[in-house]
Amino acid sequence: MNVAALSPERYARLILSTSRVPFLQVVKTSVAAVLAWLATAWLLEGQVPIFAVIAAILVVQPSVNQSFGKALERCVGVVIGVILAYGVGLVFGATSWVVLLAVIVALVLGWVLKLGPTSSVQIPISAMLVLSLGASTPGYAFNRILETIIGALIGVAVNLLIVPPVALQPVHESVARLGEEVAGILDSLARILRAPTTANDRTTMLLEARLLTPMRAKAAAALAAGEESLKYNPRRSVHRDLLDRDGELLTMLSVLVTRVVGMARGVVDHYDDELVGEPLVAEIVSELERASHDLRLVIRSANLPGTPAASSLPQAPVPDALPALTAPLTVAVPSSAHWVLLGFLLEDLRRIHEELVEATADLSEPPAG
Repeated sequence: MNVAALSPERYARLILSTSRVPFLQVVKTSVAAVLAWLATAWLLEGQVPIFAVIAAILVVQPSVNQSFGKALERCVGVVIGVILAYGVGLVFGATSWVVLLAVIVALVLGWVLKLGPTSSVQIPISAMLVLSLGASTPGYAFNRILETIIGALIGVAVNLLIVPPVALQPVHESVARLGEEVAGILDSLARILRAPTTANDRTTMLLEARLLTPMRAKAAAALAAGEESLKYNPRRSVHRDLLDRDGELLTMLSVLVTRVVGMARGVVDHYDDELVGEPLVAEIVSELERASHDLRLVIRSANLPGTPAASSLPQAPVPDALPALTAPLTVAVPSSAHWVLLGFLLEDLRRIHEELVEATADLSEPPAG
């Protein structure tokens, strides 16, 4: 028997999260639960407002848009479950086996209607409770619907009115870090082409370049989460410009990632010791360094709030505050052994140049907020 497979640490990883929700959300959820209890107890005297509290807890989500969605899903699930319970009870009565039948029918109904997980689970729970408790409790079904609606509305209101959450900081950090890493790969390409290097150096550079692709995906996911957090958010006008700037930077960086990874792949595949002796290579090295300079200039001039991830990276100094990709490139005819690779690098540099020129043109227009 594998003792390690039974270790407590292994099972702890299954139940423990690597991150925690913000403490503010814990406070807001607690406030919503208390308000749901008090409001329901006042409106529905004699009822223990368990389901209102459950609805309020589930509805307070990391974004206002998600709160609306959870509230709607839970209310729909409760209403369908109650209607189903009444229908099944009316036809078959309120015997114990009918409860099991209602649960099965509710699960199938949720699947047929293609409902979300919250509604699909809520339907059988509501049907089961109505059939088991509603028969002996007058008005139970109606009160359950009303109670759930009250709790859901309070949960949405609390999330909407008390510091509505915005998920922008992860976007700023991921975009800034991606920009710094792309600039670092441009520097690595320049170093590889400046003087003879070992195969291990070139392979390491390629592996680092390939890591840009998952970083780009992570930044895109953070941007999508940021966009989602601003939906129906009363604070969206304050943060809209900053998020738009993040989106513009990520669009530019996406092009650069594709080009830089391709350049790294081409250099590794077609490198030989005579490559560094080509007159054109010195010009390409200079352009790579200029591109790295301008990219760092663009990222740092974007003034993304609180980006410790970017500032904590080892950063090459930016010697001046002006874009460097301005000098024309003198193209010498390369040898026949290298013209394909060098032409490939020149085309990628042209695309990188276009993206950076467009980005540096906007440096004098900082986003609002």
